[in-house]
Amino acid sequence: MEIWGRQRHRVIVLGTPQAVCQKAADLFAESAIQAIAAHGRFTTALSGGSTPKALYKLLAVDKYRQIISWEKVFIFWGDERCVPPGHTDSNYRMTQDTLLSKVPIPKTNIFKMYPGGEQPTAAAAAYEQTLVQFFGLGPGEKPRFDLILLGLGHDGHTASLFPGSSAVDEKNLLVSACYVSTLASYRLTLTLPVLNAATRTVFLVTGDSKAQVLYDLVTGRNHPQEIPAQLVQPAGDLLVLADNAAARYLLN
Repeated sequence: MEIWGRQRHRVIVLGTPQAVCQKAADLFAESAIQAIAAHGRFTTALSGGSTPKALYKLLAVDKYRQIISWEKVFIFWGDERCVPPGHTDSNYRMTQDTLLSKVPIPKTNIFKMYPGGEQPTAAAAAYEQTLVQFFGLGPGEKPRFDLILLGLGHDGHTASLFPGSSAVDEKNLLVSACYVSTLASYRLTLTLPVLNAATRTVFLVTGDSKAQVLYDLVTGRNHPQEIPAQLVQPAGDLLVLADNAAARYLLN
């Protein structure tokens, strides 16, 4: 079932979290094949969280190992906790354990967001320079990822753009270091100008606890300071993959 939201969100409602992951894996493969055919490489910014973790495990199975040209895939992250790469809270470690260590992708194609040991602002600046150099950006230009995967927090955040954070209002930087007071920790995040330059953006939303925030995101009035995810309005394709539990208010 498909539902169109007030702000151009196309919500694809699937029965279960497993069905969401299957659809996301197919879209990942489709995006990779199309991008590689068009310009010789596939660039993606990944998300952390339980649903992406299940997706990455699925992408590591033989079907996707064989149809995706992993040597032409380039991996970045949409956000990261300021913890060492081997830490259990690291989005990099989760992705490495579930996917990257199991597919034939060169290590040089993997760009950790936080390598560990740096001050958050310095790490954000370094990752911005990585993006500038990799994408060959000129002044004022933004990287255009082929696919960005995003989650949706109960509080309306996405990536690490939390309500009330200065990162939500950032217009110039590509990467921001922000202190999240509710979590008492620093995060690094791609900023909205980067998220909104993507060719395809996919939100993965599962579980009953996300029903209200998904309803507010898709059909509610515009409250970007309360629901920063509303500000993700890319020029390209904008999809939300949701299970029945998360979409229950949209289905009524």
